Order: sequence, then C-alpha cells, then structure tokens
Amino acid sequence: MQAPDALLQRIDALPDMATGHKRLVVVMGQLGDFDSLEYAEALVRAWSTIQAAGIKIQVFGIGSEASAERFCTFTEFPRTHLIAERSNDLHRDLGLYSGLERMGGPWPNLLMMCAGVGSPGTLREVIRGYTGDRTAPARLTSSLFDLAGQGFQRPFELATVRLNNMVEVLGRWRTYVPEDDYLCQRGGTYLLDETNDLLYSHHDRGILGFSETMANPLTFLDQVLKR
Repeated sequence: MQAPDALLQRIDALPDMATGHKRLVVVMGQLGDFDSLEYAEALVRAWSTIQAAGIKIQVFGIGSEASAERFCTFTEFPRTHLIAERSNDLHRDLGLYSGLERMGGPWPNLLMMCAGVGSPGTLREVIRGYTGDRTAPARLTSSLFDLAGQGFQRPFELATVRLNNMVEVLGRWRTYVPEDDYLCQRGGTYLLDETNDLLYSHHDRGILGFSETMANPLTFLDQVLKR
C-alpha cells in the first residue's frame, strides 16, 4: 500500500526525502507534548543505527521556529530534520486523531485525556513509569536507581524522565506551545520503502501512545535494521 498522498506531497519537496531510500516520517503533535519529547529522545538514542541502515528521517511537529530551536536544544534532535508548523493541517490531511473534543476547550479536554478519557492506554503507561519495566532499557545513569538493579528500567526511572521533561516545557511554555488550540492533537508514524510503499504506519490514539511498543518505541524498525 502506498503512503498517503498528503504525506508524499510534503516530503517530495525535501531533497533528502526523495525516493530511492527508505524513509521514516514522524508527525508529532505539539512540540511541548510528552510524546514528542520522548519520541525525539528515542530517535536520538538510535540515530547512528538508523542512519547506518540508510534510512532517512524527517519529523514534523506543531510549533514555531522558536519551539523547534528549543526542542532540539533540549532533546539533542538534529534541527535540520525537524519542520515546525503552526497548525494541524497536515494531521487533518492524514486523518490523525485530533484528541478529545468535548465542550470546554483544549485544556479541559487535555486534562480528561491525561486521566484516560478518550485516550486509551494512557493510565497504563503512566503507571509503568512508576512501577518500572524489566522489558525496557534503563534511561538514567544513577547510583540511586542502580540500587534496584541494572540493565532494565527501574521503578520511578521513567517517571523521573517525564518529570524532567515537564519541568522543561512548563518553564518555557509559550516557547514550546505558542497556541493552545492543538494541545490534544495526536501524531503518527510512517515508514516508507524506496518506492513510497508503506512498510509500517501507526496513528496515535492517546497521550503516551506514540508507539505500539512503548517499552521499546522503535521496535517497528527491527524489520529493516536487521536486513
């Protein structure tokens, strides 16, 4: 199945995303979203492996140029691979989930999604951040966390990462989120082959749901990294 026309129209104009290469295109929600920061951090950790496999990467996210600059400074994501857009036009064109849209505006809807309403899997993922996960890799180098063991994600470890991300965003809120209109907007992931056929796609259905395998968010790349 070929990638969506709306996506191809966007990347066709980007020289590094031409056909002839496998391409990973990530459409994030707000750049100040938990999912966006965690996804970027996962990509940075795997960057050299993805590049060595010949996979080109392009990310789109909702925000301003200032949002993108700060986002890349904090996450160490390569700035040249991120395009910031002020609206969710691309998300709408791709049919991505706009999030809960009940009465009250974006903030009440966002808070309800954080509580799991219209956001399947969110509470389970929040709890995993506190309880730890022996199937996930460690995220922090700390003698304190090492008391619980090594080589896996310890209790409160991921929750600490998320707290650090929250402190970063809230301290620079209007840099990361110039407008509140798209707080609930979810993203999507598209892995294309050399001829624009989809090798994989995922549409986020809730907060902290940017991957089908949150313990190891980039598992979907295994099919091409092992070739």
